[in-house]
Amino acid sequence: MPHLPLTSFRPPLWGLRPSRGLRRSCPLSTRSEPDGSAISRRNREAKQKRLREKQTSLEAGIAPKSKSPAESSKAWTPKERVLYEIPTEHGEKKDVSRPLPPAYSPQYVEAAWYPWWVREGFFKPEYQASLPQATGETFSMCIPPPNVTGSLHIGHALTVAIQDALVRWHRMRGDRVLWVPGSDHAGIATQAVVEKQLWKERGVRRHELSREDFLREVWKWKEEKGGEICEQLRALGASLDWDRECFTMDTGSSVAVTEAFVQLYKAGLLYRSRQLVNWSCALRSAISDIEVESRPLPGRTELQLPGCPTPVSFGLLFSVAFPVDGEPDAEVVVGTTRPETLPGDVAVAVHPADSRYTHLHGRQLCHPLTGQLLPLITDCTVQPHLGTGAVKVTPAHSPADAELGARHGLSPRSVIAEDGTMTALCEDWLQVGLHRFVAREKILSALRERGLFRGLQNHPMVLPICSRSGDVVEYLLKSQWFVRCREMGEQAAKAVESGALDLSPSFHQKNWQHWFSHIEDWCVSRQLWWGHRIPAYLVVEEHAKGDTEDFWVVGRTESEAREVAAELTGRPGAELTLERDPDVLDTWFSSALFPFSALGWPRETPDLAHFYPLSLLETGSDLLLFWVGRMVMLGSQLTGQLPFSKVLLHSMVRDRQGRKMSKSLGNVLDPRDIISGVELQVLQDKLRDGNLDPAELAIAASAQRKDFPHGIPECGTDALRFTLCSHGALGGDLHLSVSEVLSFRHFCNKIWNALRFILNALGEEFIPQPAEELSPASRMDAWILSCLARTAQDCERGFLTRELSLVTHALHHFWLHNLCDVYLEAVKPVLSHSPRPPEPPQVLFFCADVSLRLLAPLMPFLAEELWQRLPPRPGGPSAPSICVAPYPSAHSLEHWHQPELERRFSRVQESVQALRALRATYQLTKARPRVLLQSSEPGERGLFEAFLEPLGILGHCGAVGLLPPGAAAPSGWVQAPLSDSSQAYMELQGLVDPQTHLPRLAARRHKLQKQLDGLLARPPSEGEAETQRQQRLSSLQLELSKLDKAASHLQQLMDASPSPGGSPSL
Repeated sequence: MPHLPLTSFRPPLWGLRPSRGLRRSCPLSTRSEPDGSAISRRNREAKQKRLREKQTSLEAGIAPKSKSPAESSKAWTPKERVLYEIPTEHGEKKDVSRPLPPAYSPQYVEAAWYPWWVREGFFKPEYQASLPQATGETFSMCIPPPNVTGSLHIGHALTVAIQDALVRWHRMRGDRVLWVPGSDHAGIATQAVVEKQLWKERGVRRHELSREDFLREVWKWKEEKGGEICEQLRALGASLDWDRECFTMDTGSSVAVTEAFVQLYKAGLLYRSRQLVNWSCALRSAISDIEVESRPLPGRTELQLPGCPTPVSFGLLFSVAFPVDGEPDAEVVVGTTRPETLPGDVAVAVHPADSRYTHLHGRQLCHPLTGQLLPLITDCTVQPHLGTGAVKVTPAHSPADAELGARHGLSPRSVIAEDGTMTALCEDWLQVGLHRFVAREKILSALRERGLFRGLQNHPMVLPICSRSGDVVEYLLKSQWFVRCREMGEQAAKAVESGALDLSPSFHQKNWQHWFSHIEDWCVSRQLWWGHRIPAYLVVEEHAKGDTEDFWVVGRTESEAREVAAELTGRPGAELTLERDPDVLDTWFSSALFPFSALGWPRETPDLAHFYPLSLLETGSDLLLFWVGRMVMLGSQLTGQLPFSKVLLHSMVRDRQGRKMSKSLGNVLDPRDIISGVELQVLQDKLRDGNLDPAELAIAASAQRKDFPHGIPECGTDALRFTLCSHGALGGDLHLSVSEVLSFRHFCNKIWNALRFILNALGEEFIPQPAEELSPASRMDAWILSCLARTAQDCERGFLTRELSLVTHALHHFWLHNLCDVYLEAVKPVLSHSPRPPEPPQVLFFCADVSLRLLAPLMPFLAEELWQRLPPRPGGPSAPSICVAPYPSAHSLEHWHQPELERRFSRVQESVQALRALRATYQLTKARPRVLLQSSEPGERGLFEAFLEPLGILGHCGAVGLLPPGAAAPSGWVQAPLSDSSQAYMELQGLVDPQTHLPRLAARRHKLQKQLDGLLARPPSEGEAETQRQQRLSSLQLELSKLDKAASHLQQLMDASPSPGGSPSL
């Protein structure tokens, strides 16, 4: 294009390209819409408000770093809910023949799709095997089975969002996918729920019923109330194969559990022994380590415990004197946090090198309560610097003391019973059946009376609490069944070390190796009725013979067990009396079998042959050891294979205060409340209906009122899923806020509006070209196709590495910053050309089709709703649903990728930002000033010339032209640098009234100068705070400099003006 001499600069400005299509009063879509005028008016008002806010932010400090979607979320205003009200049978395809509603509404979008997906069989591997893009590869996963008693919280939703995104991606790329749903019978939790219900409704306790009658009540409850989790999974869009749903108490699982027990017993990996176990006195059952909550106490803390009439103080260290036998004035003082266990003491231990007690080695001490003589022993595990350096030894009620006692041959003395009361081994004055914490007070009173109490003090400690009952966990000696873990644990550790089992993120490997190198045998007995009853039988006659240990046999059935007993005893089986163990197995035992029992093991089923081992195990990092580790041990032992070769662990979800989501804290969020929205009062009612004590309830209710003063707005499933996946599986703990989800709902609305524009632009008669025939007619077309190809590459890389945050970032950037903010704005004037060029609509269709398929694994409902409305491609049947349509591969789009074009256009975008900032400085809200660009670099001039029209459109300017290098700018035009070698000149004369704008600039300058002075007066900080301060200082100084230049230029315009308020025309 020829450069213009300054003398020729008179209107019209020859050689300047006009920016077409900027003046347009008609709406983008011509489709009729209900209440269109009111909606259009509200939309215009909202848009004007956003423009004002954007301009204000530009004035305050131009070009701050782009915020994350969460940080830039708009304030919530209630949205009108649009419902899908077209009559549609359950499982029938949704009617998409009607026009799209004017704004995104989650309830409308999510209606009807899921039942249709299920009915059509899209989630079944048999369907996927027939897809045109079928790869012949298999991808299998199982959902971590949630407890049947509960409902999913936001932590479960994170698991579902990640798993379903991976599953849907594999399905779309053509793999044969199986994702197995299931739920866990949750022995303790379910039994407790049903017991409470029986007492509330019928006034009946469990032991007043027979075992069979109680189990019938549990199954009845499960059938009536156990389906809530399935409904939540459907609401989240989880593409599970529901025909393969399993429950850990169904017939197949029961067979697998029995078989596993028998095989482990025969292999010598299961045995019965009397050992210390975690015991819940309130439940009267052994409990798993994962059901023990380690509660830190800073010092004296009062707790109200089940069955105890008064609050009990913990976090105290009691000092007790043990007199030295034969020396009336000598004593050894020990500290204890558990004075109620004093009757069970069998020795006092000190470190052999502790000089304070060297003279007492080998002596005996008098028990402060009974007067019995106890040995003073030496052991290197005693820590002399803690307390007095002397500890009491209670092997029957402390794991550490049990080990110490075993080393020294000390016999344990059990003084606390299963129900938490004192046993007959205690003194008569303690009374059999006295609650252990009531006994504590009696013991302390007795010590005071005998002059052997030496005081108490605050003592920070960690108290083991049963998470199911809230009672303090006791350690009791019980005869139980144990799984021998050392050998299987070594194999599990080697699997990770050798790379056969991949843990991701890799930093979990350290915890894995440490746990398995210190693993102890696993107690699997539980004193419950609901669960898998242990297939072990006591041979009564052999037990009754006298001093030998109990004689137990194991069998898949009583008949098999009787045959084993007959063979071992040499007696006819019919003469033997067998009693089955009344206990059930730990719930985690059946859960550890889930990857293969859900596929039919121990039977040789087609599913087991095709889908085992699983391709991937994805779960929360908190389940790495208790569940993943046990699956690896039992799976390898029982099937001869690792149950999976890859483990993906996501982080813990925490609330805004950084606390773990927990029912006991009252901070659990039901994902459906975020999906559908909920009023604050409903949230508060849910809290009151829970089991929180009054103090915890008050704290939780206050936190809710602070976090959700107006309730939770409707965000929709797609926004929630996208938010959860945007954090990825590889980062730190996830601090989820509803405002973050809400920002992605706004993103959904952006996509919605983009598709409404595209569909309107395509029109009714549009016929898509085959993708291979698509030919971009302009550099803008080529640029957006290159961005699309790069986005497909980023998505593919993110899914392959399972870093879903890469996928969400790539899609968010493409839709928002490439397609909506740039290309759609740039193409609007082109579409108004007459005749309209054919290429842009084809590009629009291609972008919509590909980017919706890229989005589908993360936002399945929105992607399906919009994709179904795209015109079908001619020739050949298209996929019936986007969830089985081919996922765009990076390879298929790589011919569109032009990194150099994208790099060059980023330079254009920088110039656009500079032009917008210049407009904001002079408050050119409505005017479209003409612009001249000048550069001394030929390459840069060529770049500007190639994108003159987009520069004008995107910069909200009028005509844009080039000024020759070295030429002076026209009078009345303001200059702004674009780079070291280029600058832009913008027309102001006739568009700005200096007398009006100078006072405004002065006011803004005064305000910013005040902020600057305040920052300068502040003493320097350290670290990140000082960095932020310096950045803010630089920003303010830069803005003040711009305002000074603007004021100087306006003053020059005013001085040159022939009249006080007038501006000469060019």
